[in-house]
Amino acid sequence: MMTMHKIFYRLLALLFCLGFMSSQSLAALDEPLEADSIVAVVADEVITGYELRNRLASALKQLQKQGTPLPPQDVLERQMLERLIMDRVQLQFAKESGLKIDDIQLDQAIGRISANNKMTPQQFRQALEKDGITYAKFREEIRSEMTMARLREREVDSKLVISDGEIDNYIANQAATGSNEEYQLAHILLRAPESASPEQLQKLRLRGEQALKRARAGENFAELAAAFSDSPEALQGGDIGWRPLDRLPGLYADAARKLGVGEVSDLLRSSAGFHVVKLLGKRGGSAAASIQQTHARHILIRVNEVVSEAEARRKLENVRERIVNGVDFAEQARLYSQDGSAAKGGDLGWLNPGDTVPDFERAMDALKDNELSPVVQSPFGMHLIQVTERRQRDVSAERQRGVARQAIRERKLDEAYQDWLRQLRDRTYVENRLQEQ
Repeated sequence: MMTMHKIFYRLLALLFCLGFMSSQSLAALDEPLEADSIVAVVADEVITGYELRNRLASALKQLQKQGTPLPPQDVLERQMLERLIMDRVQLQFAKESGLKIDDIQLDQAIGRISANNKMTPQQFRQALEKDGITYAKFREEIRSEMTMARLREREVDSKLVISDGEIDNYIANQAATGSNEEYQLAHILLRAPESASPEQLQKLRLRGEQALKRARAGENFAELAAAFSDSPEALQGGDIGWRPLDRLPGLYADAARKLGVGEVSDLLRSSAGFHVVKLLGKRGGSAAASIQQTHARHILIRVNEVVSEAEARRKLENVRERIVNGVDFAEQARLYSQDGSAAKGGDLGWLNPGDTVPDFERAMDALKDNELSPVVQSPFGMHLIQVTERRQRDVSAERQRGVARQAIRERKLDEAYQDWLRQLRDRTYVENRLQEQ
């Protein structure tokens, strides 16, 4: 399954190539701000009607390009404002906790987006400006998306704990079923506040029952998702893609087992709120016969209240220069690395896919044998990485446990992320003035 950053870059390549937004709507982003109404307050910041109208114009363009039937304007407006609120809540938390995407990382990301569009960065910039998109505004939008992605990795992905007992149960269940089928699901999520009152829950339940009734009556599910759902996939019709059952949230996997293609689940309840699930497709899968393992070593400088990102990066740049000039990597790791591998010269042993956090794995996979990486940032700090060798291994007991760990991780991540978002929003002062009208 693709990591969040891989999905992000693929989407950007699609969205910004050949005019995802109209020139008129994007040019409007850089017009002088007019005096405008305030549609929401998030902590000490406001969201104006002007911002909402511009985001709404972009969303309408996206839905039209996808061929998704449009929900009523007022419904889409409320959904879009909630997304703006959730983005603002996350960006505020990132700023307060010292998380920042620097210009070096941003330039590297835009370089990858340019390459995905088969352009140089300069050609890509010219193409944006030709389509009426100011490059400075584009950069800040990308910075915000990267900030939210890194925030999720730091606050959710890196803190997920998977026990040996969970792995044992997964392997036992796989042996019992022997199924490699994949399911394509679409869903509607009605997010409930963490401390929701009985009245709030009843209101959400009635709204969920309304969505369910309309879905079972044959209304377009993608349109219903755009109109009702609080999930990040709402504007993609609620589609969460193809996944084996063991990589779906448990609630969705249980529902999918009982559904035929085209059928809709009952109204489901979880800690995140209420859900409606539709089975879009089902297909047979195949198990991998072998896997590539990577033998790697690294040097880690942690980022904290005392050591800033810039200082950690500077220290590792100096270490990297010494290694390039012939100083032994293991010696530098023993001197400077700030994790348990330091005593072993930074040696991490043989790594399976999914054993490390996405930023680290992505950088490691891009290296040739014995190549030294540039400074790489992850939720743990700054790294230098070197791959010493790679090998293919047949499926074995060790591999089974690696596959099980990754499958459980993917299944739990969605639930953990939604819970974290809900808690973060509940801790933030939010005044939604559209709801009050």
